[in-house]
Amino acid sequence: MSISCIALLGRKDEPTDAVEEYCLYLAAALKAQDIQLEMHRVPWEIHGWPESLNALKLMATKWRNTWVLVQYTALAWSARGLPQKVLRAMKILKSAGARVGIVYHDAEPYLGTRLIDSVRRVAQIRTMRRALTLADLAIFTVQPEKLSWLPAKLPPQVAFLPVGANLPIAAEFFAVDPPPGAATIGVFSITGGDPGTRETQIILSAVRHAAQKLGNLHLSVFGRHAEVRESTLREGLRDTLVELTVEGIVDPEKLIQRFASCTVLLFVRGPISSRRSSAIAGIACGLPVIAFSGSETAPPITDAGVVLIPPDRPDQFNDALVKVLSDRAFGAELAARSRAAYQQHFSWPAIAARFAALLSRT
Repeated sequence: MSISCIALLGRKDEPTDAVEEYCLYLAAALKAQDIQLEMHRVPWEIHGWPESLNALKLMATKWRNTWVLVQYTALAWSARGLPQKVLRAMKILKSAGARVGIVYHDAEPYLGTRLIDSVRRVAQIRTMRRALTLADLAIFTVQPEKLSWLPAKLPPQVAFLPVGANLPIAAEFFAVDPPPGAATIGVFSITGGDPGTRETQIILSAVRHAAQKLGNLHLSVFGRHAEVRESTLREGLRDTLVELTVEGIVDPEKLIQRFASCTVLLFVRGPISSRRSSAIAGIACGLPVIAFSGSETAPPITDAGVVLIPPDRPDQFNDALVKVLSDRAFGAELAARSRAAYQQHFSWPAIAARFAALLSRT
């Protein structure tokens, strides 16, 4: 007998919404488990909170004894990252008799040193803790033991489930042969604002160093904010043996082609973890990945072919990139580990099977 459940999302992120993509890929994979996952939104940014919550009350009357999985990021439920309204939504669902789950796509509060950052952090921790007490099932996309705000003895409703790659990768497993010609270094998306400036400098330093050691290289930068950094990248690579291509947001099918043309992925958008779908996309395509480590870095992401760099030593990207590109046996070993980790942990069929098991046990 088919089971129906609801994924409840807040505000839509623009220009791309990784949480929406997560739900779409998960829904497709859950069909094999005889689970029908439908998406609904609380569009408070369009209609305001009173009207949106009233609409949710009406929808929730049809969801008695149905799993409703609230998709949590702080900015999905508040323009300023003060997400307390998600608790109102969860209480409405509980009152309607729904079985309420929450998926923590943001598993830690936001960082920052300003007064508003401190206020935001307190609000987010309080909200996440309260949401945990309201939920019948709480799914974390990083290992719960790694999180700063959870108790040492985890509540019974807590579970771990990594995200997958938001790419239409064939179920029989996607693998690529090493592309011919000059080695291609891939960078998928760059953060906006000041963090992106730092990321761009790390990329330039590593690629310039590798070109000095190895000769002709190709740097392919694509995805969110890539085009914003094009002029800086071109200027920084002038008079080097590096060919540069830059593309902004591309559709999923073309994304696979971009990854397939790469030899290695540089991931500099903060520490790698099992909630970083942009890094997992490279793993899914069988690439070695060079990335920062951090508090959320733990299995299964460390089972993949990832070279970890201490967060305070970005200069180590330089030698790591040279080693991956120059030592073919090492690069091949990393690629094989990425393919195996994808099959076992990050493919959507594997995630859907674990998801189905969680819903049935609770």
